[in-house]
Order: sequence, then structure tokens, then C-alpha cells
Amino acid sequence: MAQIIYITDFSDPRLDVYARLTEAQLLNREFPQEGLFIAESPKVIERALDAGYTPVSILVETDCIKGESEAVINRVGDIPVFTAPKEVLKNLTGYLLTRGLLCAMRRPPLSDFEEIVKDASRIVILEDVMNPTNVGAIFRSAAAMGMDAVLLTPGCSNPLYRRSARVSMGTVFQIDWTILPSWDRDVREKLKAMGFKTVAMALCDNSVSIDDEKLKGEEKLAIILGTEGDGLRENTILDCDYTVKIPMYHNVDSLNVAAASAVAFWELKKR
Repeated sequence: MAQIIYITDFSDPRLDVYARLTEAQLLNREFPQEGLFIAESPKVIERALDAGYTPVSILVETDCIKGESEAVINRVGDIPVFTAPKEVLKNLTGYLLTRGLLCAMRRPPLSDFEEIVKDASRIVILEDVMNPTNVGAIFRSAAAMGMDAVLLTPGCSNPLYRRSARVSMGTVFQIDWTILPSWDRDVREKLKAMGFKTVAMALCDNSVSIDDEKLKGEEKLAIILGTEGDGLRENTILDCDYTVKIPMYHNVDSLNVAAASAVAFWELKKR
């Protein structure tokens, strides 16, 4: 049974994960085996638990203990469940808790990218996408539109950052993903050797339309999306088998990367 602990000592080091450690500190690059992340809201936490992630502690608004958070609390065993009224927790964390619930969880080791894409037919590669909201939204679209896996370059925002996981609605726990050890021509050539045709989503004149029949007929596609503003690197575009552009109307020149991802995934999903 969970240990319900009413917060009286705000200096309790067990609260550091919620109140005093940054996302980068939780990630713990020096000792990744000790890394943690924060999952927010009952739905997101439930999906993490369903995927086998290990909870460490919970922070919950007192009014939510017997509400929609109860099912989560009943699943986590005897870990500490810290609680206080809404305004107290807002002062502690610096923000209102979505649905009144946070859960600190252990980060699993990263998977090898070749392992998670070996049986895939449609994968997503994010190149230096730094906004955690965009990363979360892209994961949600990737899961919803039938992509098999997401690979991120080292310059991307981490998918397990609190905001990314929340915006994804927990789909970061449902679709395979990993962070590439590097993003160079060797990695792209490995993907091609595995049978993937690479697709650069870019605003280039020498591109094919996203509804091109040849694209739809490809057995394996790796759809590559670039950072906000600048888009994909020039050498990435040059290395790709296809450069693809979404047709625009009313003189709109581009879409936000998260919106563009949803269009691309829908059009390029395996038929």
C-alpha cells in the first residue's frame, strides 16, 4: 500500500525531484543509470506504468487522492506519495499540476537504433528539434498515424521531459524510440543498408510532392524532420533519396514542424 505523506518539511530531499532539480539534472548524463523523469497527469502516468516504467514517488494534490488519481496510487505499491493542497504544490513546483498528479520514474537504458527499426516499415527521424512541446506533439502524431519508431539526433529535446511526455499524451511510452549516438553520413548509410529510403521534409524547389505515387510504393521510409525555423541541414537534404514538400495555399510558406509531421505521417503511412 502507498505511503501517504503530508508535506510539512519542504527541505525533504525526496522532494528535490519535483522542486529543485532541473530536467537536465534529472536526466543525469554522467550517471544515466540513475536518471529520472517526471510524468504528469493520470493518463500519462498510467501509460508509463503499462509500458513497464518504474515509479519512485508521487506528488499529488490532497483533493485528488480519492479522485482520478486513485487508480494510479493503487498501482504503485509502497512508494512515497507526497501530498498537499493545490496552492502549496504550485508554490513548491512553480506550476499547477495537470490533473493534480506527478510521478517521478526511473529512466530505462536507451535501445540500439538498429534493433528498434529492424522490423519497421515507417520510421521518423527528428534532427535537432529542440522545443519539447513540438517533440511531444510529433510523438502523438507518429503514434496516431501508424509510424513504427522515432529516432532523435543528440541535439533534440528529450522525449521524457515533463512537457514532452504530457503533450504526447503518454504516447512516448507506446511507440519505440531512441536517441542516435550521432547524426552523420554513416548513420544514414546504415539506414539505407537496412532498406530504408530517406525522405527529407524541406522547402526546396527540387522536391517531389508528398502525394507522389512513387513515395507511396516504397516498402521502407525514414521521414526526416528538421529543427524549428532553420529546417534540415543542407548535407542531410543532399544525402536523402527524396526531398518532399507539402503543397501550400494562400501564400503560406511553411507549417510548424509538429503540424507538418501530422500531414507527412498521414500521407506517407504504409498503405
